[in-house]
Amino acid sequence: MNHTFYCGKRRFAATMAVFIFCLLLINPGKGLTQQIPVTPATSQPTDTEIIPTDGLFFADIIVRGQPIFQIGSVGDVNATQRAQIVNRRIAGILAQPQGSRNVTVVPDQSRGIATLQVGNRVLLTVTQQDAQDFNLPVETLAQQWANQLTQAFEQPPLAIDVGQRLYNTVRQFQRDTIDNLPSFLGAFLALIATWIIAGSIRRLTLFGSRQWEVDRNSKILVSRLVYGSVWVIGTVVALGVLGLDFATLVGTLGLTSVAIGFSLRDVLSNYFSGIVLLASRPFRLGDQIMIQEFEGTVTQIQLRATTLKTYDGRVVYIPNQEVFSAIVTNNTACTHRRSSIMVGIDYESDITEAKQTINDAVLGVEGVEPDPKPEILVRELAASTVNIEVRFWVNSRRLPFLEMTSQVAQAIKEALMQAGIDMPTDIYTVKLLGLPPFIDNHRVKDEK
Repeated sequence: MNHTFYCGKRRFAATMAVFIFCLLLINPGKGLTQQIPVTPATSQPTDTEIIPTDGLFFADIIVRGQPIFQIGSVGDVNATQRAQIVNRRIAGILAQPQGSRNVTVVPDQSRGIATLQVGNRVLLTVTQQDAQDFNLPVETLAQQWANQLTQAFEQPPLAIDVGQRLYNTVRQFQRDTIDNLPSFLGAFLALIATWIIAGSIRRLTLFGSRQWEVDRNSKILVSRLVYGSVWVIGTVVALGVLGLDFATLVGTLGLTSVAIGFSLRDVLSNYFSGIVLLASRPFRLGDQIMIQEFEGTVTQIQLRATTLKTYDGRVVYIPNQEVFSAIVTNNTACTHRRSSIMVGIDYESDITEAKQTINDAVLGVEGVEPDPKPEILVRELAASTVNIEVRFWVNSRRLPFLEMTSQVAQAIKEALMQAGIDMPTDIYTVKLLGLPPFIDNHRVKDEK
């Protein structure tokens, strides 16, 4: 019984296998794959070429290197191959001479497709698969792609566009140049004349300023101002020859000057102050002056700033606006300068003899000016001394001034001691009027 059941199972399994095999032979592939009908875009067989799919679902349609839109695969033709075919057709149309490149839509209602054509040449076939990919009706999608292609065809290439613009610009410039050639020649001659006249006047100004009692900076400044003024007048004349209105030009220059002056008022103030300083000449190069808390020798006078080298070797740049508004003390404006010291003698000493002794001692110092004569005056009757002020004139340069004052004080002390005139040692002082608290005989060379 078991053997009979086993044989029955084998016969049943064999019968089912034969049945399934027969079904496969009758309808092979049904339910396993779905064939998509491929509609050729043209009579050309390139659209129906069978190429294995590579997994790329969309590819770009390119016009002159710019992507316009994307298309997908159709049947066994993948998106890349389909785009290559369409791009090759577009390149062929663009390679032809300029003509009508309007893209039209030709629908085929019976087949459910639409073709994009330029003249009689088919560029692309829009299928139901494309409509499903972009979720649009076939005719709507075809019209959208046709408009994008038409717009891309009408736009010229970048090189051609740039070339056309350059060509048109050059042509317009040539026409304007020919029309305005007399004005250009007149303006050019005016500029040449201005250049010659300005250079000649500048040289004449420098030559004539040799007789002026001004420094070299002032001479150069005057020549530059004259040179610039001539150029301003010549430029205005040249612009007038070109056809510009003088009233408009002057108004524009006035507004521009106001705007520049307002924005650069501090800088221009320094420059104008420098011009006034060079013209008025309160000091010159090499003078020893004192401006505010700075004292030293003038080493440079520029339009923007004045440079001082102090007695301790520092260089100070002072803006001319500050110099112009400050009190300037010029110690070397005159060749000689008065110095003064105070000497105290005992009440029992003969004042007349002391004054004569001091006078002889002062005149005996080399470097003291005999004219004006030294002035010896009793200035104060202090508690223990009679204070006598001694005034004398020496060189106004700082180092000679300090050295002579020191030598005079030393000579007065020695003369009074030799004459037997008492100067109490406990209260003896020598006060230097108008000098620092001490006298340093080892100053730098700039003080000379």
